[in-house]
Amino acid sequence: MNSNVDVIARLFDAINRNDMQALTDDFDPQIVRVEPEGFPTSGTYRGIAEVQNHIRRGRGTWAEGSCMPERYFVDGDKVVVYLHVWVRLLERSDWIDARFADGFVLRDGKIVEYRSFGERVDALQWAGIEDISS
Repeated sequence: MNSNVDVIARLFDAINRNDMQALTDDFDPQIVRVEPEGFPTSGTYRGIAEVQNHIRRGRGTWAEGSCMPERYFVDGDKVVVYLHVWVRLLERSDWIDARFADGFVLRDGKIVEYRSFGERVDALQWAGIEDISS
């Protein structure tokens, strides 16, 4: 596996374990997190503490479930990961079953940019990557 993919895989492993300390291990101090309008915690977050708190707030709404990478696309320092979310929120009995994508920019093995996209094709376009399998 590509070393940048390993970094992203570790991030999602930490999120799924709810390990808020480990998820910051591969963040650049100047990390920028962008969650688009319409997402539960939309906004732009800067720096390790702010991004960690953003993820903690979102992950803290889960009663159980996971956010699992399904496929990785790599082009240089950019990685797009297709995700499958299967989550039951606190005090809810229904499950959220959704697929979307996150895009990352890495520098020297650290995540400097982390963006979410409701449509997978938008993530690929952002990264300048073509999915030749579809």
